[in-house]
Amino acid sequence: MHPRQVVIIGAGTSGLSAAVALADRGIRPLVVDMADQVGSSWRSRYDRLCLNTGRQFSHLPKRPYPKGTPTYPTRDQVIAHLEQHATDGGIELRLGCSTERIERSRDGWRVITSDGAFEAPQVVMATGYDHEPFVPEWPGRESWTGDLVHSSNYANPTAFAGRKVLVVGSGSSGLELAFDLATGGAGKVWLSVRTPPNIMLREGPLGLPGDVIAIPLHNSPIRIADAIARFGRRIVIGDLSEFGLPVPEEGIFARSERLGVAPAIVDREVITAIRDCAFEVVGAVDSLTNDTVHLVDGSIIRPDVLVCATGFRRGLAKLVGHLGVLDDQGRPTSTGKVPAAPGLRFIGFVPRAAQIGYAAKQARHAAKAIAKELRAR
Repeated sequence: MHPRQVVIIGAGTSGLSAAVALADRGIRPLVVDMADQVGSSWRSRYDRLCLNTGRQFSHLPKRPYPKGTPTYPTRDQVIAHLEQHATDGGIELRLGCSTERIERSRDGWRVITSDGAFEAPQVVMATGYDHEPFVPEWPGRESWTGDLVHSSNYANPTAFAGRKVLVVGSGSSGLELAFDLATGGAGKVWLSVRTPPNIMLREGPLGLPGDVIAIPLHNSPIRIADAIARFGRRIVIGDLSEFGLPVPEEGIFARSERLGVAPAIVDREVITAIRDCAFEVVGAVDSLTNDTVHLVDGSIIRPDVLVCATGFRRGLAKLVGHLGVLDDQGRPTSTGKVPAAPGLRFIGFVPRAAQIGYAAKQARHAAKAIAKELRAR
């Protein structure tokens, strides 16, 4: 056994937020991650990715981006930000070390990893909201002979030049990838939509980041927040029903509260591409055969490639499912400073505007509570 004060599972934005917040309080945490570099999920994202939220809301606790960073930091700038602060204050990194299970122990918790077991009175789970790529088990998927790529493995449209591509999923990634492919040389692009998305622009009125408005709305009654967001969409985006993307009956904040689903946040150029029919919106996938995709409305298409922007799963059940700290949807029963069990906290599992900044806020509050509990020991 290797005793520590605090073990953090995950070396992404949420895990490192917790680590630096603890380091600022004189606590040297151990950060464990199965990848061999920090910010591994960011490294695998597509080339044109940049943050949906402004830099002032999207940094590690008390560590702003360097002067000159654009309003919406790029993927590589986020990675550089994480690397710069990954060992602040003596933070100990254990990379290439997968966590297999967390168990209760006499003095707190036992974290069982591929490098052995670590004992600690405090554990922070920060493996991320987007942890395990998910591809639906469509009937006939095993017979599909075309290419199938999850969005986490998509880099740029170069490999798809001249090819027919079906992008499945209409969240931020699905809309952006459909746009990237349609304007980047693909022969034909379809976007498969099961549930029409709530759409917001990355940049709001007067050139301000959209989260300047969205953050306060999270603290408003859901009914009022949804009404304001719906009015805003009507004014700045307009009606996209004729292009296959009507306004959903359930609002942004109601859906987020019920399902933990974030809206699709895109640039104006994506909305323009939708109106210009740069890609075709079609219905949900029903089944596959060797070279054919059958849609729920009975129509068929024959793409060369499926790009699955179908999201991720948290993957928490195998680590902590036996501890009674997850709800029936696999979400933590409590996040932030309030432990789900004594000494066990979850950071970064709530979809919010300015997700990185919200996780940083959670991390600061959690670090304060952890420091207090460690002193009490």
